[in-house]
Amino acid sequence: MNTNNFKEQITIIDQTNMVDKAEMMLIEIFIKNELKPGDPIPKETELAEAMGVSRTVIRESLNRLKTLDIIESKKHKGTVIKSPSLFNVFQKSVIPNILSDATLRDIFELRLIIEVGLADFICRRVTPADIKSLIEIVNNEPKKSDDILFDIEHEIKFHAKLYEISGNQSVIQFQSLLLPLFNYGYTSGLISNPVLRKKYVSHRGLIEALKKKDSEKFRNAMRAHLENHFQRIFSILNKIERKN
Repeated sequence: MNTNNFKEQITIIDQTNMVDKAEMMLIEIFIKNELKPGDPIPKETELAEAMGVSRTVIRESLNRLKTLDIIESKKHKGTVIKSPSLFNVFQKSVIPNILSDATLRDIFELRLIIEVGLADFICRRVTPADIKSLIEIVNNEPKKSDDILFDIEHEIKFHAKLYEISGNQSVIQFQSLLLPLFNYGYTSGLISNPVLRKKYVSHRGLIEALKKKDSEKFRNAMRAHLENHFQRIFSILNKIERKN
């Protein structure tokens, strides 16, 4: 047989399914053995031999787990279990240009939910220095914004400070994740949707409410601050419901 013809008839074996299975098996082993952050895992060669697959399959599986922040390479220790960040993987996939309008809207809604819900933690942990920082941010904002079109830069600074005051590291990470999406309210046409109510609580009003450290009053003030955003979201949802 002509070896050239023989080679032409050979196709590369798809090992994707094998990698998937190896990845899931590794995760199951980690769980079954109750491995904790810092615990080492066997070497590639040992895993390949135990699973009966090639080192290439194991290497690809481990690379996936590294991408998911489940394992990491440590000098003098080899590969060890890592405590994954809740938002690292999410952040890598949040690319506004390729996310659907529905997904962007969901994340925008999540921001509204979180900011109203943070009131108790913000009021409990706020300090005089935090109040001073918020006042400094507001002093650099425009004096008047009757059209309710917040400047994105000022909006980010003020609300980022509130996330920081909450002291919740996961929430702070989530806020950094939201930065590329702050433009959604403007570029999607959301912000231009007409609203019935023009009166809202400004950033200055939020500071005054926060000074009292009354979580209920601050929560109500935040809800009023975001009222127009809620109305715009509801307006879009009503339009979608009518179409369906």
